[in-house]
Amino acid sequence: MATQTTLPLNGRVAIVTGGSRGIGRAIATQLHSAGARVVINYASSNSTQADQLVSELNHETTQLRAIAVRADVSDPDQVKQLFEKSEEEFGSQVHIVVNCAGVLDPKYPSLANTTVEEWDNTFNVNTKGAFLVSREAAKRLARGGGGRIIMITTSLVGALMPGYAAYAASKAAVETMAKILAKELKGTAITVNCVAPGPVATELFFAGKSEETIKRIEDASPLGRLGEPKDVSQLVGFLAGDAGELVNGQVIRVNGGFVI
Repeated sequence: MATQTTLPLNGRVAIVTGGSRGIGRAIATQLHSAGARVVINYASSNSTQADQLVSELNHETTQLRAIAVRADVSDPDQVKQLFEKSEEEFGSQVHIVVNCAGVLDPKYPSLANTTVEEWDNTFNVNTKGAFLVSREAAKRLARGGGGRIIMITTSLVGALMPGYAAYAASKAAVETMAKILAKELKGTAITVNCVAPGPVATELFFAGKSEETIKRIEDASPLGRLGEPKDVSQLVGFLAGDAGELVNGQVIRVNGGFVI
């Protein structure tokens, strides 16, 4: 079993937005298991889940290796405070940022039936939030090695399924932004990538879907199953470590062949 000093992310600080549940929770757990000191960002309604995860991650160590920080990713002041709190708590620059915070309208309206309020809320969290987190990361992340910005987007950008216009559009904007940021950070050794899950068994996916719809989506995958949060978190763990250093400016789809 690897000791703390030989863990691949030992000594690095990671922020995971939307880290209290679903894919974000799996990512926070993955990075922690690799030795990172993890900051779990959460929205106000998820404080209980965030506190429970911190308790689980810190259970077997005497060192403070995980904390929970409440912050609205669509608020620039709160995003700045998230990074400042992380640096203050761990006495180190942040090395890894995984932007996983996101919203999806469970009514799955057509574009014609999407309200301005629904559209704005989707872009406010998914796109503006990703912009603010990436902007702060670009200014603050450690230079010279180990710097990673990883955006969680969606394979729906490729699937283009009816009912997902606002969601897919908000994530497509993030993918474009990430590719440009990767070029702008030339010379810093910071990489920027997107991980684009397909259907994954989380609360976000199941919301508003009938059993028939879920079965149809499962059958549409060549692997015949939904993804699990660990399918995504393991790839994020690879990108966050030194082995993923040459992967930069990419959108990597994790969907079992659902979108090819």
